[in-house]
Amino acid sequence: MTFITAIKTLLRPMPLALALGCTSLTAQAFVEDITAVFRPDPTNPMSNKFKNTTAHSGVCAWHIPTRCEALNIFSIRNMEFRAESATPIAAGHTDPRQGAYFKVPSAWRDVQVTHTGTGESATVQMRIAGVGTRWDIAYPPGVSAWQYEGKPWDFYWKAGAPPCVGLGYHAAWINFGLFFWSVPENAGACSLTPGYDIPWLKYSYMEYGYELRTPNPLTMTAGEYRGSLTYSMGPGGDFDFGDVMIPSDNIATFNFTLQVEHILKVTLPPGGNRVELLPEGGWQAWLNRGRQPSRLSRDQTFSIFSSGRFKMTLECGLAIGNTCGLRNGAGDEVPLQVAVSLPFGLHNQRDEPVNRQPLRRDGVGTELIQSVHYVNNRPGTLHFQVDKEDVSDMLKAPGSTYSGVVTVIWDSEV
Repeated sequence: MTFITAIKTLLRPMPLALALGCTSLTAQAFVEDITAVFRPDPTNPMSNKFKNTTAHSGVCAWHIPTRCEALNIFSIRNMEFRAESATPIAAGHTDPRQGAYFKVPSAWRDVQVTHTGTGESATVQMRIAGVGTRWDIAYPPGVSAWQYEGKPWDFYWKAGAPPCVGLGYHAAWINFGLFFWSVPENAGACSLTPGYDIPWLKYSYMEYGYELRTPNPLTMTAGEYRGSLTYSMGPGGDFDFGDVMIPSDNIATFNFTLQVEHILKVTLPPGGNRVELLPEGGWQAWLNRGRQPSRLSRDQTFSIFSSGRFKMTLECGLAIGNTCGLRNGAGDEVPLQVAVSLPFGLHNQRDEPVNRQPLRRDGVGTELIQSVHYVNNRPGTLHFQVDKEDVSDMLKAPGSTYSGVVTVIWDSEV
C-alpha cells in the first residue's frame, strides 16, 4: 500500500507582527507606528510570544535599556510634539493643573485587530508606562524655579513626582532639563509646583514608554491583522498636561498591524510512504498456529513541525464509505482504517491529546488540531489497519495482493 502526505498552507504572508502604523490625519494628530512579530523559535519552542520590532528611540533605546527591559517597557521619542504655556505659572500654586502636570493613559486599553483576509479578530492590550520630555524655561529664573519647600530644584525631576517614579535619567543646564519617569498602572497625575514665578515654559518633544499584552499567536491564523487605538490629548484628555501647558496635537493615534508566521511541516523517513500490512508477529507465526489473524496493521512514524492550527483529512485512491479501501487483482475490496497519534503539544478541538484518532474522508474528529506550544521536529504515528471481519474476506482469495493509495492531508487553512 502506498500513502502520500500532503500539506496545505495559506498562501497569504505568514509572519506575526504588531505594528502601530501611520494613516493620513490632520496636522493636530500625534501618530506612531509600533511593530512586533511572532516567528516560531526552534531553540525555544515553549516561548509563544511576539517580538516587538518597533523602531525604538529615546531613553530606553539610548540610555537605560537594561532598566527598561526589566520593566518590560519600550520608549519612543516623538520629535514633532510641542506644548507651550498659555499663561505664566505662579509660584506655590495650589492647583496642580496650573503647573508642570503629566497624566497619561496608564490603564490597559483593549484594541481589536482584524485579519485582513479572513475577518477573524484578536485583542491586543496597550498602556502608557512612562513619560518624559525636554522642557525649556524662561531665564531668569531658569531651572532654580523648581526649588520648592526645601527640595533641590532637580529632586522630583530625578526621583519622579509621585506617583511617577524616576528611572535615573536626567540632564539639565541653566534653562532646560530632560527627564523620563515610569508611570505605574492606573496611576493618576504627576505634577510639580515651582518656588518662583515662571513667565513661560515649553516642551520640545514627547517621550513615552509603553507596555503591550499580545494575544496567543498559536491560536491565530497566519497573516496580517490591523486595528487602531486613539487617545485624546490636551486639558482633560487621555494625555493631559494640565490647564496651562497646551499641546500642539489634540489626538494620539496608534495603528496596529499584526503579522503571524506559522510553521507546518511533516517529514517521513526514507521509504516511509510504502506500507506493508502484516499480522502481529508476521505471517509465518500465524501459519504455524493455524489460525486466522485478528487484524492486519502497520504503524508508520513521521516528524512534525507545527506552531499553529491545522486540520487533517484523507483522500483515497479507492473510497469505501468514509475511509479508504484496498483492492486485489480480482476486484475484491476491503476497507482500511486509518488513525493518527500526535506528539505532546498538539491537542484536538476539545483540548485533549490526540491518540489513535480515526482519520475520515470528511475530516470529522480532526477538524481542528491546535498547537499548545511550538512543536519542533517531534514524532507522530499513522496507524493503518484492516479489521478482523475484513481480514476474513481477504483470506477467501489466498495468495492475492491487496493494494491502495491513501493521501493524508495536513491543512493549515482552518
